[in-house]
Amino acid sequence: MFTGMDEVDWASMGHAYGPADDVPGLLRGLASADPAEREAALDGMYTAVHHQGDVYDSTLACIPFLLELVASPDVQDRGAIVELLTSIGGIDLDDDELDPEDEEFEDAANYAMAAAAVAAGADVFVGLLDDPDAGVRLAAPCALAMLHGDPARVLALLRGRLGGEQDTEVRLALVEAVGRIALRHEALRAESVTWLTTLLAPGRPPGLRLSALTQLARCAPGLLPDDVASTATALLRATDGAGAGGYGNGAGPTGPGSGSEAAGGDGGGPGAPWADDLLRTLHSALGDRVDDRIALLTGQLTSADPAQRTDAVWMCHGLIRAWRGSYDEVVRLVGAQLDDPDPLLHGAAVSLLESLFGLALPAADALAERVGAADGDRPTDRRALVALARLGDPRAVPALARALEQPDLPRDVAFAVPYLGDRATPLVPALRRRLGEVALDEQLYDRAAPLLTGLAGVRAVEALPEVLRVLRGAPSRGGEWVTEAALRALTSFGAGALPAAPELRALLGGATSPLSSSVVAAAARALWAATGDVAGVLPVLRELLTADGPDERRAAAAALGSVGSAAADAAPALRELLASPERWLRMDAAVALWRVTGEARESLPVLRTAWEENRYGRVEIAECLAEMGPSAGPAAPLLRAELARPRRHNVLDGGSGSHDIEQDERLLALCRAALRGHA
Repeated sequence: MFTGMDEVDWASMGHAYGPADDVPGLLRGLASADPAEREAALDGMYTAVHHQGDVYDSTLACIPFLLELVASPDVQDRGAIVELLTSIGGIDLDDDELDPEDEEFEDAANYAMAAAAVAAGADVFVGLLDDPDAGVRLAAPCALAMLHGDPARVLALLRGRLGGEQDTEVRLALVEAVGRIALRHEALRAESVTWLTTLLAPGRPPGLRLSALTQLARCAPGLLPDDVASTATALLRATDGAGAGGYGNGAGPTGPGSGSEAAGGDGGGPGAPWADDLLRTLHSALGDRVDDRIALLTGQLTSADPAQRTDAVWMCHGLIRAWRGSYDEVVRLVGAQLDDPDPLLHGAAVSLLESLFGLALPAADALAERVGAADGDRPTDRRALVALARLGDPRAVPALARALEQPDLPRDVAFAVPYLGDRATPLVPALRRRLGEVALDEQLYDRAAPLLTGLAGVRAVEALPEVLRVLRGAPSRGGEWVTEAALRALTSFGAGALPAAPELRALLGGATSPLSSSVVAAAARALWAATGDVAGVLPVLRELLTADGPDERRAAAAALGSVGSAAADAAPALRELLASPERWLRMDAAVALWRVTGEARESLPVLRTAWEENRYGRVEIAECLAEMGPSAGPAAPLLRAELARPRRHNVLDGGSGSHDIEQDERLLALCRAALRGHA
């Protein structure tokens, strides 16, 4: 083994962390008899040689030796090496990614060479389908489906192997691999789909049927049964009761093609990890079939198995974050999990409810019960409290009062206060006291911002002395953030902040000010709210409106919009910005122009274009359109299209924000408000 490895000039090659002269040691480590050494070597391969899926010249040089390792029955944990090879060689590239003119051509060329090199040796995976090691057999089907150059031969091998395979997870891997072939090779799709359909026969083991249903959802959704959710739920429940080798319904294999292919059971039972994997795949494959996914989740959330309910709650996260729908029953069932003794289930449920804001309403009673159950022995469930407060539920107030007395105040608790509006008035004394006690040091923003936000949400004018203390004492380092937070609180006080006018005027330095434009604009807003003195703020804002940077002009436009018709003299400058190359600035200028002139004619075309080109600005645009009333009529088709769209407007691939659901629900509410009165 490893013939010729020492002749390779590894030092001249590289990986994620520099020269690749350590790669021979990693390869030898994969063949070690010591499990810890094998694990460390595999970790090193993924960390350096195949870092985050990258392919380096050293990665390419490893491929022949990795194939050698896979072919040797004396090597342990070969399944992990098969998975590594599948990852190295399994990246699909479009033709345009191999354009030599592309600056990433070299990386793409490495991926292509890796795919070719692994495919050239992919026959080694054929012999692994009946390997004595179940871990190897588990990894081989996917490798064959993704890497072998003769997919028709692979399809026949996979189908033939199912009858002799006794391990449940390997059987499911065979079915999944057939689904992959159907997706990757159009010419083999019909044959693959026909075979998958035969696996749905009632006499088949429920886990196998659920796997086939999942693959059909991926590659032939049109062939799914109308009652796909109830079918999947029934199969899942049957799988839970199947035990180690049974069929769950007392029936042996019958129906088309049963024969030897149906031999063996699911090996399932409550909490089988493969069942959860299948359900995740099924949810993903169902995509925008939100009603079906809700029905499936309803079944999962009523399972007797807490582990399955926990997975269902996390699947709810993914569904509700990305798709709009009627979630009342699902949310109610999630709320019912709050008192479950399983900490993982409780944690998942309260985490979801905290992220739902208004959508958590069906779970309000469950949240209130959880929050109200706190006593000396059982502290308040902080996330449940935040979720309840975000509903504006007055039952959160006593627990919030207790939280405000804690020495180490939870930031998110104070940030939740504004959602209660006037109901939070009893909390003002505690908020004032806590704000008056914070040290005026470099940690001021972290400690004061939540309290300032809470006071602003209640419009607690009586807190003016404490807010002014923070405004005057903001440190030079990082002080602008807390200054802005204090200015937002003063703005919310309106005329009640009149005694702060001298401090506010001192912050108005215009474009020449050493302060940031956002601070100057925030000071102008607060001064206008406190005094109504247009002459004191308009010159500064108009100066910012002509500054070089788009950030300065955006801040000025937003502040002018808050001034409204009293800032009509700034309309010509705002009109000039409607043609700005900066899309955010064009949108802000259009909104501000409407608010200072009350005329929609010039703003509306810009807003309609901004709606199409910048989905992240739609909430602000919809708010402006709702203000316009009948004048927004030409934008009605955009609003109706948004309401008809099943996917949330702000979905990001690979990430999400804590307020994404709230913002999208607000967009929908604003769209409905803007459409009132339109035919």
